[in-house]
Amino acid sequence: MVALRLPPIADRTSRRTTAMATIPVPGDHLNESLTSNYSDSIVEVLDDLRDNFLLSDPSISGHPIVFASRGFLSMSGYSRDEVVGRNGRIFQGPATDRRSVMEIREAIRDERMVQISLMNYKKDGTPHWILFHLCPVLERENGRVIHFLAVQVPITRRSGGRARGMAFGSCRNEVNADLGFRCDVSFDSFVDSDNRGLEVEESREASDWEKHKATNAAKSILSILTYYRKHTKGVAAGKRGGSAGIAPLTSSLNISLGRIKQSFVLTDPHLPDTPIVYASDAFLSLTGYSRHEVLGRNCRFLNGPATDMDALHQIKESTQAGQACTVSILNYRKDGSSFRNLLHVSPVRNATGKIAFYVGVQTDESRKDDGHGLSLEMRQLSAVAAVKVAVRSLSAGAGPSARSM
Repeated sequence: MVALRLPPIADRTSRRTTAMATIPVPGDHLNESLTSNYSDSIVEVLDDLRDNFLLSDPSISGHPIVFASRGFLSMSGYSRDEVVGRNGRIFQGPATDRRSVMEIREAIRDERMVQISLMNYKKDGTPHWILFHLCPVLERENGRVIHFLAVQVPITRRSGGRARGMAFGSCRNEVNADLGFRCDVSFDSFVDSDNRGLEVEESREASDWEKHKATNAAKSILSILTYYRKHTKGVAAGKRGGSAGIAPLTSSLNISLGRIKQSFVLTDPHLPDTPIVYASDAFLSLTGYSRHEVLGRNCRFLNGPATDMDALHQIKESTQAGQACTVSILNYRKDGSSFRNLLHVSPVRNATGKIAFYVGVQTDESRKDDGHGLSLEMRQLSAVAAVKVAVRSLSAGAGPSARSM
């Protein structure tokens, strides 16, 4: 591999783009995804690379893209504003092989590398074959997956090749949500309305040179990310409060929890001081805190001078007994403003029946109408049920690399 000439680390303001207005991923969460883990100059460094690649963050709801290289944008025809903040499924279409999508989904769930030929689509609708090389970017301190790196090398057309059936059935919803690589329109709609361009095309096998190029590009980019992380370890750890010592959730669990739109946190009762190990985007919006200001902290930081001690005592007694409870409590946002919080706390058990987490669902009592006629209590119970299903299903099929519960 060619030796890297890394520019000096500088405290410059990152040139960041925000998500499209139609995508519900706050821009500050996207900025934080890079700036909290690397030097502020990381965007400029990555921007100078010629490779075609994307970085996505599984800890943010929807597993959005947080960086797109110039080479990728030139290849796909999209602008950075059209890509950053969106899920990678926008690049796939009717002839994208569902089996390949499933292979990528499994790699994300297992937090491992995969290299596979894939048909994607450019902005103008033109299909093109790429060698898709996906690998996790790990935090060195605790093995947490910070990002997924997706290097994409165009596969040149060659004679020969084996035929591979393309997907014409409907794309399962869980594949859409978990993976992120297009299926934003049901495959059924392509079959029923318009079959143009859906002929089975020979699957293009990448050459050894293309495979070597993708592998080397991934190694180079990972080296750069490691370099800029290593030199900012103290800064990054400081931004995360006490999170450096918490065990990481799996990417698959992060993605599953990210589908739940209510405000909630997961806390781990097996760690000292029962810290928060997951916070939803809705919770961050409600309280005004960033994710890295929340993870690793006990929920008491939401309390203030007028917080009811009786409510706190009720929560403590219920959690010690392994029971659920609901209280109305006065909490405080980051800016100091208060809100009346209808808080529901419930134990979350894994597949063996042991308590793995506690989930706390927060609802601002001043916002009673959700537009669907559901009561505050029903909304909270719905969120709790979704969290329990995600934890139980993933712990049931957890392998050796999964988070112990």
